[in-house]
Amino acid sequence: MLMDSSTLADLRKAGIITSQEVVAAIDLYLRDPTAGPYRFASGHSIDIAALVKATPAFAAVDRSGPQEKAFRTVLAAAVMSAHPTTP
Repeated sequence: MLMDSSTLADLRKAGIITSQEVVAAIDLYLRDPTAGPYRFASGHSIDIAALVKATPAFAAVDRSGPQEKAFRTVLAAAVMSAHPTTP
């Protein structure tokens, strides 16, 4: 049994959250940063906009053009290490 302090990566490894859900959460944020928290089928949720806002390193990252892939990679790493809200 995973604890409430599990990261998204822990939940993914345990099969509670799928890779497709993680990609969908990131895609939603990239399309609409104001969309609010993403709720996974398990009931866990994550607010990627709040995560980005709370991480000063994201302020210096260009999100468009050739840098978009690099931003997405860094964002995915931050999301996977985040602690989602439990159901």
